[in-house]
Amino acid sequence: MGQIVLKAVFVLVLVGVVGSLVWWALWLGGFGQNSGSSGSDGAGVIEISPTAPASALPLPREGVPPADFQVGDCFKDFDPEALKSSVVACDTGHSAQLVAVYRYPAEGSYPGAETLKAKALEACQAAKLAPAANDFTLNYERAYPSSTSWESGDRRVDCYVTAPGGNVITASVLP
Repeated sequence: MGQIVLKAVFVLVLVGVVGSLVWWALWLGGFGQNSGSSGSDGAGVIEISPTAPASALPLPREGVPPADFQVGDCFKDFDPEALKSSVVACDTGHSAQLVAVYRYPAEGSYPGAETLKAKALEACQAAKLAPAANDFTLNYERAYPSSTSWESGDRRVDCYVTAPGGNVITASVLP
């Protein structure tokens, strides 16, 4: 009787290990990228590397709408609810930097606020920060479309690092 129980436990452990290895292989192959969503995001794209330069020079640029923000952009007096922001050079005092963007495909229905929040969190978790980030007290802030802006074509979920102390960041926090 004891050997039967041991064999059953061994088989269960073996199945668990093999299942874990298969899941891990699929995840590494990119099949796990849409986790936390309702499937409506299809083949969206996450951006975590800044373009060079992130935003067109010369800087500062006043009145830049969120749709024009690029990964790597730094913002003075940042307000995630604002319709326009000031993009500044990252070596000058700023209060936020865009560190990741997830772009949903153009087709598809509004996935809901909870799904968008989860996707924004996923984008934040994917962002790799440079050692310079350790020199500042930073928080993550997420921005995502409302149902109204989604209907107008907004398919973008953003992740920012922000400084609670105002324009105190004086370097890019991205590698």
